[in-house]
Amino acid sequence: MENRDEYLRRWRLILGGGDSDGTGQKLKDRDEGMDRTLDALYDPDRKAGLGASAPGVARWLGDIREYFPTQVVRVMQGDALTRLGLKQMLLEPELLEAVEPDIHLVGTLLTLRSLLPNRAKETARLVIRKVVEDILRRLEEPLRQAVTGALHRGIRNRRPRHREIDWVRTVQANLRHWQPEYKSLIPERRVGFGRRQSSMREIILCVDQSGSMAASVVYAGVFASVLAMLPALSTKLVVFDTAVVDLSAELHDPVELLFGIQLGGGTDIHQALGYCLGLVERPNDTVLVLLSDLYEGGNAEGMVKRAAALVAAGVKVIVLLALSDEGTPGYDHQMAARLAALGIPSFACTPDAFPDLMAAAFRDEDIPAPGSPKA
Repeated sequence: MENRDEYLRRWRLILGGGDSDGTGQKLKDRDEGMDRTLDALYDPDRKAGLGASAPGVARWLGDIREYFPTQVVRVMQGDALTRLGLKQMLLEPELLEAVEPDIHLVGTLLTLRSLLPNRAKETARLVIRKVVEDILRRLEEPLRQAVTGALHRGIRNRRPRHREIDWVRTVQANLRHWQPEYKSLIPERRVGFGRRQSSMREIILCVDQSGSMAASVVYAGVFASVLAMLPALSTKLVVFDTAVVDLSAELHDPVELLFGIQLGGGTDIHQALGYCLGLVERPNDTVLVLLSDLYEGGNAEGMVKRAAALVAAGVKVIVLLALSDEGTPGYDHQMAARLAALGIPSFACTPDAFPDLMAAAFRDEDIPAPGSPKA
C-alpha cells in the first residue's frame, strides 16, 4: 500500500491535479506547496498564478528556492522570464535580491541595462559580482597557470643546455630510438624550453555583443580581466555590434566592465576587425580571438579580406563560435569555411577548455579544433 501511495503521489505531482489527472490523490504539507509553485508558473490560468504584483513574484521566488535544488531553480527562473514575460521583475531591487544568480541571468541584466532604474542598478551589480566571483573561483587559477607556463616556455630550443631540456617532449621525440637490450633510450634529438621570451605577447579579444552571445560575452569579459593581470601579456578587449567599443581600460574591474556592456543590436565584424588591425603592434607576437557566430551584417567580403590581412601579417587568429557550456550554436557555415581556407580555425569552446586553448596559442602550436566547421 505504501508503494502504491508513493506511486500515486508522484503521478499527481507530474499531472498537476484537476479532474483529468485520474489519480484521486490528495497532496498535503510540503507537496502541496511544491505543487502550488509549479502551478503558478506552468499553469498560469489557474488561481495560483503569479499575478502582476511584486510581492507575489518575490514570494514565489522564495518558494521555489525552498522546494527545489539550485539547478532546478535556475531553470524555473528562466522559464518565468520567457513564459510569463516577467523581465519586468528584474527592474525591482527587491525581486533581484530573491533571484538565484547565474550566467544567463547576467546576460538578461546586460540586455536590460538601459532600462534598469537607478535603485535597481546596485542590486544588479551585486548579482553580476556573485556570478563573476564564481567563474573566478573555478577558472582564474587554471587560466593563469596555463598561460604563464606557455609564455615562459614558448620558445623551443633544438640545442638546449642540460637545464633547458624538456624531458617529456624529448622522450616523446625519441621513442623510436629505444634500445630494448640495454633498456635505454638514445636521445638523438633533444627538445628544450629555451630562454624566456624577452618581448611582451599580445592578445586581442574581439567579442560580438549581439543578444545570442550573452553567456560568451560574460565569460570573455572575466577571462580578459584575468589575462590583463599577467605581466608578460598585453591584453585588449574590444566589443562590437554595429559600433566598436574598446573596453581595455576597464579590465581591472570585471564587474564594472560587464555592467558597461549593452547586449543586443546588429553585427559588423568587418568594422571590428578593422579596429583590431589598428591595435596590432607586433603581429608575430599577437593572438586575436574573434568571438562570434560569424553572421556578418556589414561587409562580408571586406571582413574576409581583413581576416586575411591579419593572417598575412603574422597574427594568429582564432574564431570561437561560442564560449559557453551549451555546445556549438547556430553559425554561418559558409563564412566559417572561408576563414578555414585562410588557416583560421572556427569552433565552439567550453570555459573549462579555454585555458589550454590559450596556452596552445601562445606556444605557437596548431590549435586543435575537434568538430570544427569544414568547407
